[in-house]
Amino acid sequence: MDRALEWDRGTLKLLDQSALPRETRVVVCATVDEVAEAIRSMKIRGAPAIGAAAAYGLVLAVQTAAGIAPPALRAHLDAAARMLLGTRPTAVNLRWAVERMLAVPDQVPWHSGTDLAAALLAEAHRIAEEDIRTNRAIGANGAALIRPGERILTYCNTGSLATVDYGTALGIIRTAHEQGKRIQVLVSETRPVLQGARLTAWEVLRDGIPATLIADNAAGWLMRRGLVDRVIVGADRVAANGDTANKIGTYGLAVLARAHEIPFLVAAPLSTVDFRTPDGSAIPIEERRPEEITHVAGVPVAPEGIAAANPAFDITPHHLITAIVTEAGVATPPYVRSLLDLSAARDVRAR
Repeated sequence: MDRALEWDRGTLKLLDQSALPRETRVVVCATVDEVAEAIRSMKIRGAPAIGAAAAYGLVLAVQTAAGIAPPALRAHLDAAARMLLGTRPTAVNLRWAVERMLAVPDQVPWHSGTDLAAALLAEAHRIAEEDIRTNRAIGANGAALIRPGERILTYCNTGSLATVDYGTALGIIRTAHEQGKRIQVLVSETRPVLQGARLTAWEVLRDGIPATLIADNAAGWLMRRGLVDRVIVGADRVAANGDTANKIGTYGLAVLARAHEIPFLVAAPLSTVDFRTPDGSAIPIEERRPEEITHVAGVPVAPEGIAAANPAFDITPHHLITAIVTEAGVATPPYVRSLLDLSAARDVRAR
């Protein structure tokens, strides 16, 4: 299986990211409940990938209840959507994809569960294919900013595992590498779940991109020594003013980058920009299980009984962000204006 997720003969197959890199394992979801659990347990993760998975989850919700009468079927679809929305509250692509799927019953004629399932599946496929095109465009737009020989620090996992294919921040890195820019990548481990060490390192090795794994708390010292030319991260939600929610630890990297006068780029599709959220203070921050802090790969690393706080995300204020790279172009401050302009330009091209 080459992608993070794929539809296969009435089921959704997911590359289990909780098992990587020790094991390449595929999870087969036949119900929306199984998709919700896979999202909740981070077998599938990354804002664009979660959105696509939720879209296919709603197909499964209708597919497994196709015999229900149309009015009750719509209520069943709405209930499935509410369940999916509750799995990961910070990533706005989840809500974006679910709302797009919920619009389908009002946009196409349907007289049975089979009709509705087919219409929903067509929309889920569109969401998935659009994500791939979007990521390629982000890669091209971002790579244009990269100078030959740059040493780029990246955080968490923003590659093909976090999307339907190719990636956002790692998509920029991939494109620059494909263009022969001789870049070097510093992969930050990304505690507590180690998405950098487990997933990004796995991806760059497969692609032959020169990379070095570092501890999270080594970033500042490497910057001080002049060994980092640029930081590129992804996003789970971007507020209208450019404040950005991303994996916990991103804010600290942005502060360090500003202190050392290093460009700090955010790579995200416009579907990750939440124009209904004015600034970062309105973005909900998911709190995850304390065991992610007190254990590593199931092995306890802290004394039993110690309390642990585990916010999964933090907010990077817009004034620390050099640019936000989207599929429609590169947004620069003031983001309130530039993000709206890029969104409008994308909509015009789509007509």
